[in-house]
Amino acid sequence: MTSTTTPAAPRTPAVRNVNVSQCVAESLRLEMERDERVLVLGEDVGLQGGVFGSTRGLQKAFGRDRVRDTPISEMAFTGAAVGLAMEGYRPVVEVMFVDFIGVCLEQVYNAAAKIRYMTGGRVGMPMVIKTAGGCIGSAAQHSQCLWGTFAHLPGLQVVAPSSPYDSKGLMAAAVRSDDPVVFIEHKGLLLQKAGTFTHGAEVPREAYTVPLGQASVVRPGSDLTLVTLSATVGESLLAAQDLTAEGVEVEVIDLRSVVPLDLDTVCASVARTGRLLVVDEDYLGFGLSGEIITGVLEHLGPQALRQVARHGTPDVPVPAARSLEEAVVPRRASIAQAVRAMGAAA
Repeated sequence: MTSTTTPAAPRTPAVRNVNVSQCVAESLRLEMERDERVLVLGEDVGLQGGVFGSTRGLQKAFGRDRVRDTPISEMAFTGAAVGLAMEGYRPVVEVMFVDFIGVCLEQVYNAAAKIRYMTGGRVGMPMVIKTAGGCIGSAAQHSQCLWGTFAHLPGLQVVAPSSPYDSKGLMAAAVRSDDPVVFIEHKGLLLQKAGTFTHGAEVPREAYTVPLGQASVVRPGSDLTLVTLSATVGESLLAAQDLTAEGVEVEVIDLRSVVPLDLDTVCASVARTGRLLVVDEDYLGFGLSGEIITGVLEHLGPQALRQVARHGTPDVPVPAARSLEEAVVPRRASIAQAVRAMGAAA
């Protein structure tokens, strides 16, 4: 007899190289399968699957009751999400661009942020405000980051992922959190194609979480500590790569979260390098860069720092012309120049 062997079915890879919007949609799907209290509501999140595709397929999988398209009324549907969270649901409300949150800010900083405190913890607020920020050539009213604004308001957690891997894991952690989370995706990262990311490109199929408030050292170095988040992590990694040829080894730290803020990881790095550069696409004035520098000085003392600097978007509206936007927003070349100005090779 002649034996035959049936060829094995091709194995599904444990990890994939996918983009940010796919990762966010997958994370939401897995969390909705895990917990029927998770709901999604916002403009065009259902039939269209979100303006960036980060809620794609959810309405088809879970129906219109759990994935609901809303009118253009941010105050109304954000308020509805606050009420749902008070009743024990876990709503994910999408405000299309972070610039539009001003329309519903009352519900964000007076309701979502304060209700747990004002009720002595008796009423929960497990709510995610999912939105998109960052510069992609969309002018002054559509190009802001604003994570510093939300970090200033007590009661909110603020998350800004920099990679597909972190986007999936941080979204899962945000949905499971019992405190309200402002989850700021970067428009540039949402539009970036799979296979072009500098880090965090390989994403497991199964559900996992990335802890809120835990920074990541995405590139080790000995000459200078560069602290950043969101899309400028990738830009900083490219700048660090350029500087290696000049004999400068930059350690790049991705904060991942603005609140909670992981100063321990930052301080441990600065204690070794003695130099700190904070790179922030948000506005410089009264913002994240000043908070980090002050926190490091308070924890380590001024004697631990040989040099300190910050590089961010100046306090001007983001220009409409792409060339002018590139002149004010931190990018690869300007980040490298900021490091050179500190004389890190000396």
